[in-house]
Amino acid sequence: MQEYMDNGCQLGWLLNIQDKEVEIYQQNKEVQVRSINIENKQSLAISGDFVLPGFILDLTDIL
Repeated sequence: MQEYMDNGCQLGWLLNIQDKEVEIYQQNKEVQVRSINIENKQSLAISGDFVLPGFILDLTDIL
């Protein structure tokens, strides 16, 4: 993922289904790691933030 960021990517999501985590990469920021809690429906969606305003990735079907 770091290679993508080094080449200008503004936002990246790395889904780790096995450990139920998502890593959120943004330019000039520390990597955020969020746990995916199947029981808590709010934690099953991630936002596109400033790069994709209004875009929400719903992880329900992926999990």
